[in-house]
Amino acid sequence: MPAVENRVSLFNSLIKTVLNPQDADFWLQKINPLWSVNQPLAKITKKQVVAKDTVSLVLRCNRHVLRGRAGQHHPVTVEIAGRAYQRSYSLMQLDADHLCLTVKKVNQGKVSSWLVEHSKVGDMLQLGQPYGEMQQFIQTPNLILLAAGSGITPMLSLLEAMSQSKQLNSIAVRLLYWVKTTEDAAYAEYFQKIAAKNASFSVQIFYTQQQGARLNRSHVAKFEALAESTVYACGPSGFVTSTETLFAQAAVMQTEAFSLHTDHAVGTETGFAQITLTKSKQTLSIPKGQSILSSLEQQGIQPMHGCRMGICNKCVCNKAQGSTKNLVNGTSNSEAAQLLKICVNSAQSDLVLDL
Repeated sequence: MPAVENRVSLFNSLIKTVLNPQDADFWLQKINPLWSVNQPLAKITKKQVVAKDTVSLVLRCNRHVLRGRAGQHHPVTVEIAGRAYQRSYSLMQLDADHLCLTVKKVNQGKVSSWLVEHSKVGDMLQLGQPYGEMQQFIQTPNLILLAAGSGITPMLSLLEAMSQSKQLNSIAVRLLYWVKTTEDAAYAEYFQKIAAKNASFSVQIFYTQQQGARLNRSHVAKFEALAESTVYACGPSGFVTSTETLFAQAAVMQTEAFSLHTDHAVGTETGFAQITLTKSKQTLSIPKGQSILSSLEQQGIQPMHGCRMGICNKCVCNKAQGSTKNLVNGTSNSEAAQLLKICVNSAQSDLVLDL
């Protein structure tokens, strides 16, 4: 493999002296679709259904793909009907050349629906710079992983990394995983295999359609040493808010909340607000209860964005004035000169944004 990469690198250097990167990529990818002067590309080599409306995609990556750390997210760009769309997913590293992407179909989710229903072996994806705070730095003797729905994917990545590094031998790890039904539980057999090989690891899956199964104080009572535990939680915003309250006594806590984003996250407010975009010198009217990003897109404006969940910070811009509401946690902000995540905030008054 190193010899092949060296030859490709030399070929890239030679071709760049004659062609610009876009033209060079065009000809390189006639030979091998993974070859590129500078683009981080991946090819789907295997597709498998792992739960209801959920697939696992094994990706072969080129040398430009940054692997990141376990638990982080990658921006993933796909082309649908000739247009590029980007969303963020947590990827699991399988070996030096392959990553695993797990995707659950979201209602009205253009990218997740395409990946689950229409992607096939041989399709190409582009992967961006990994980001995220939920990383593998554990300094307590106990680790508690709390996941709901597709919040299981960063936990899967963390567990695989800990298994490969033998870290499971020195830390007691307990995974609590909430899904609607047995059909929605992804990788249940995989978690049971890890538990069979590692006495320090245990897993419990809760089915929320059953009485009393949703996260509550009885789940916290299972843990006697919270003050000596690190807690990681990932799932919808309501779930994460509950974990932050119920597990407040933990020594360390990291959470990641996401909105189950249709392409139009909405709140309860009605009416319209005037929004002034200083850089593009435009003034327009947007609905108060809808994310600012979605509102702008509906009017043909395409701000930079990534995850659409308030995690990656790609959509952040300066709010010069006005009042906004966070659609994930419900908090309001009326201060001027504040950085604003437009994918998870709605307008509560007229706004001036540096866009």
